[in-house]
Amino acid sequence: MDEVSEAVRVDGGIVVGHDGSTCAQEALQWAGRLARRGGLDVHVVRGWSMTTAPRPASWEHGYVPPLVDWETAVLDELTAHVAAAGLDPAVRVTPHVVHRSPVPALLGAAEGADLLVVGARGRGGFAGLLLGSVGDQLVNHAPCPVTVVRSGHGGHAFDAEAPR
Repeated sequence: MDEVSEAVRVDGGIVVGHDGSTCAQEALQWAGRLARRGGLDVHVVRGWSMTTAPRPASWEHGYVPPLVDWETAVLDELTAHVAAAGLDPAVRVTPHVVHRSPVPALLGAAEGADLLVVGARGRGGFAGLLLGSVGDQLVNHAPCPVTVVRSGHGGHAFDAEAPR
């Protein structure tokens, strides 16, 4: 990795926004079940900045690592979340990290997607809101259909044996 990614383009499938929150993890699991049933790819996207990224292994007091080290740390964390989701191994999942704010990162990825899936609430903001600011922006501006998964309301599991 010589340059950090500032955009991701997908060609169909489901884009899932993931910020490391519980709600994002539930959205990923929901999307994974739908992808299995529909034979779709899943693209898990995290927009990041140095203030939202985990510290890279090369971080030391008084030293700011290069952006590629931060990107690697974000990708490692996102990859761990994908593994922890326990998705069906038949589902093709690709994690993507984008050095941009979450809304433009996800809107860009959604341009080629069949569906955008996000959790209702992320890591920040006000706990009393039903829909976070990122979700609100995506619902209003996404170029494809959007599904918002509320934490604890992941819906019923899709029956893998049901006719398609």
